[in-house]
Amino acid sequence: MSVEITRLSNGLRIVSESRKSIQTIAVGVWVDIGARHEPAALNGITHCLEHMLFKGTNRRSARDIAFEIEAVGGHMNAYTSRDNTTYYARVMKGDMELALDLLSDIVLNSTCAELELKREKEVILQEIGQAVDTPDDIVFDHLQIAAYRDQSIGRAILGEPETVQALTSVDLQSYLAENYTASNIVISAVGNLEHDELVRLVEEKFGGLKAGSPTRTQKARYTGGRIAEKRDLEQVHIAAAWPGCSFTHPNYYALQVYSTILGGGMSSRLFQEVREERGLAYSVYSFTSSHKDTGIFGIYAGTGPDMATEMMPVIKSEMEALARGPSDEEFTIARAQLKSGLMMALEATTSRMEQLGRQLLVFDRVLPTEEMVSKVETVSKGDVATIAASVVSSNSSSMAIIGGGNLDAITF
Repeated sequence: MSVEITRLSNGLRIVSESRKSIQTIAVGVWVDIGARHEPAALNGITHCLEHMLFKGTNRRSARDIAFEIEAVGGHMNAYTSRDNTTYYARVMKGDMELALDLLSDIVLNSTCAELELKREKEVILQEIGQAVDTPDDIVFDHLQIAAYRDQSIGRAILGEPETVQALTSVDLQSYLAENYTASNIVISAVGNLEHDELVRLVEEKFGGLKAGSPTRTQKARYTGGRIAEKRDLEQVHIAAAWPGCSFTHPNYYALQVYSTILGGGMSSRLFQEVREERGLAYSVYSFTSSHKDTGIFGIYAGTGPDMATEMMPVIKSEMEALARGPSDEEFTIARAQLKSGLMMALEATTSRMEQLGRQLLVFDRVLPTEEMVSKVETVSKGDVATIAASVVSSNSSSMAIIGGGNLDAITF
C-alpha cells in the first residue's frame, strides 16, 4: 500500500492509496467548507446544500442519480461537519469512472431548483425536529453553543428552522459558486485503483473548476458557559467540556490518552466507577473534539434525575484522582487502544479514504501511520497527569443539561 498525492494546475488535490487485494474502491470529494464558515443569517446552508446536490443536475434527475449508482451495486452518501463537507461513493473496482462522473456532476452541475428546495427544506425541518426530540443528541449542540458563544463554530450544523426556511435557490447557487472551488477541494480514493488513472479522470471531470481562494476560517474563541433546559424526561442528560487541543497542538496525543483512561472504554475509570461499581448511569464516557485551531475535552453522562447530584461528585473525584497520575496498567491499556484504533482504521477502505481526505485538508499532507503511532508511544504518564491537572484546575468549563429534577444542583 502506497499513498500518492497530485495537485492539478487549478489547485485541486488528489490523494490515493492503491490496494490490489480487494475488489472495491471508496472515493470522496472533500470540500473545505463547513457550518463554521456560514454567516449567521445563512446558518444551515452548508447542510442544506449537501442535501440539494442530490436533487438533480443539468444531466440527471434525483431518481437518475440514485438508480445509476445502485444499478452497479454501489452507494453514495454525504455529510456535513463544522469544518467541511464530504460526498462519497463506494463501488466495484471497474466502476470508478461512474462514481467520479456522478460525484462531479452533483458538485459541478446541480440546479438547486426552487421546487426541489421547497420539498427538501421540509425534510430538513423534520431532521431538526428529530434532533430536538433526541436529548442525548441535542445536548451536544447545546454544549457547543455554551463553549463557543456567539460564533459560527458554536451554531448548529443543521441550522435553525427560521434560517432554513428563509434559504432560497439563489442563496444556494451563490454559496456553491463561491466556496466549491478547486483550492477548497480534495479528491480522496482508496481501493483497487491506479493513481494515474484516478488523476486522469479527475482532471477530465474537475479540471475546468476555477481555482478560487482557500477558505478563510475565523479563529475560534473558547468562551465557556452553561445551558440548562428543563424537560419532563426519564433521564437527565449532562455534557460538560473544557478547553482541549487542536489537531496540530503538541498535546493532542496526550489528550487522547488521558480521555481514553478517564472514560474511553469499559476499562476506563468512569465506566468502572460510575456504572459498574455504583450503578449511577447507563451511559458515561469522555470524548475529544478537535479542529484546525481549537478543541474541547468533554464528558457525557445520562442518569436519573434523582441520581445526578450523587453522580457528579464521583466523576469529579475520578478526574482529581487521575491528576495524581495514571497507574501503569491503565496507561498501557490506553496507549494500546489508541494504537490498535489507528491500525484498524487502515483496514476499511471508506474510513481510510476519510482519513486521507481529512489529513490533506488539515495538514496539507498525509500523516504516516508510523508517525502517529510513534507520537502515541512518546506520551508519558507525566504528560497525562499534567493534562488531567489542567482540566481539574480550569476555571473555564462548559455545561449543557437537559432533563428534569433540580438542574441548578448539577454542577462540578
